[in-house]
Amino acid sequence: MKLWEGRFDAPTAGDADVFNESLSFDQKLWRADITASVAHVTMLGKSGILTEDEANTIAEGLKSVYADIESGALRMEGAEDIHSFVENELVARVGQVGKKLHTARSRNDQVATDMRLYVRASADHALELLKGLVSALVARAKETAGYVMPGFTHLRKAQPINCAQYFNAYSEMFLRDMDRFAALRKRMNVMPLGSAALAGTSWPIDREVTRSLLGFDEVSQNSLDAVSDRDFVAEYLFAASLTMAHLSRLCEDTILYTSDEFGYWNIPDAYSTGSSIMPQKKNPDIPELVRGKTGRVYGHLMGILTTIKGIPLAYNKDLQEDKEPFFDTEKTLFDCLSIYTAIVKTLTFNVNAMYDAAGGGYATATDVADYLAKRGVPFRDAHAITGRLVRYCIEKDKTLPSLTLEEFRAASPVFEADVLHAVTTRASAEGRNSVGGSSTAAAKAGIAAVRKRLKKY
Repeated sequence: MKLWEGRFDAPTAGDADVFNESLSFDQKLWRADITASVAHVTMLGKSGILTEDEANTIAEGLKSVYADIESGALRMEGAEDIHSFVENELVARVGQVGKKLHTARSRNDQVATDMRLYVRASADHALELLKGLVSALVARAKETAGYVMPGFTHLRKAQPINCAQYFNAYSEMFLRDMDRFAALRKRMNVMPLGSAALAGTSWPIDREVTRSLLGFDEVSQNSLDAVSDRDFVAEYLFAASLTMAHLSRLCEDTILYTSDEFGYWNIPDAYSTGSSIMPQKKNPDIPELVRGKTGRVYGHLMGILTTIKGIPLAYNKDLQEDKEPFFDTEKTLFDCLSIYTAIVKTLTFNVNAMYDAAGGGYATATDVADYLAKRGVPFRDAHAITGRLVRYCIEKDKTLPSLTLEEFRAASPVFEADVLHAVTTRASAEGRNSVGGSSTAAAKAGIAAVRKRLKKY
């Protein structure tokens, strides 16, 4: 039975039913729908709108539906949407009194509440998964704090960095993602239930009772806005998109650093694949898939933004299009966070290859310029002197650490013997002890800072 069919003389066409139905995907809301309905009918009883016996009968019937769906004894089928399914099943179990459940409520405020409950729980789980990923990154940072690796700009070797500093950088990104999910969770924790279709209700309901039962921080202040607001869905998809962007960057690094050309890291066989024709291949398919799925999540964000941009007040059926993109984004995000946490935990490192590469490409040139500047040479002049030294090395097929003191002094009499140590790879990395820098001490301080921020979650 459709909840609205009394107005119509003839049934809807079969193809219209198929096109209009949403149970095939909104059944994921069943927990939220029944939970909100129990809270609603409890409030109706407390407010004297239903008798205590009526409210208890309906609540117990809803709980039995919940238990049977959870156990798998009850299949969700044969209805227009999850709301119709639950109510029809309730009436079948408790009789005519079940039809009183919808008193002082519309499907508009019902679905808006269901979605907020579902998205709120989803944000909580996203935070848990992000916390697991950051914890894995912290563990790898602690383990690799003594390693030196190349740092890049423009995908060209720039300066030696601490490997822990590298992992801390991704921890910073994912901590920001956690902050975003936490912020949207707080911002969306407003209850629309009680707004009815759009204008509110003439029944003497007590929205504070329902709010308290459902764990919302406050009730919505405008019923027109409450039933048509899907900002929280768009915010979730935005937070998910940025998280995927950060995952995708880590994927790109992983793909590069595990290639034969770089050879810094290794992905274990358990998280690699092969080729059907080339027996020697070990492919980074999982990082590539995560990188590819990022565009899929971006698409869902653009979809919801496009859906809500032209909707007049208040509710319109367009808003049904919030669910499938959201559910797909949620699954994609959770799957990618889970699999990449496993990869981060199992990466191995070619320590010598990273160290040797860190010193290549004249990566300690900035240290030469800083050496001169610290001894009174204006930095622009120091930069020019160092540039000439690099050009000399290129012409003579030398590296900066291989230059003799005489060669340094030929470029500037300011150089002393200690410059020979200053241009080494290890000294370069250890010399940057500023907050967030590449020295071991700075990297370890960064680990401590990440751990401190993680504790609030």
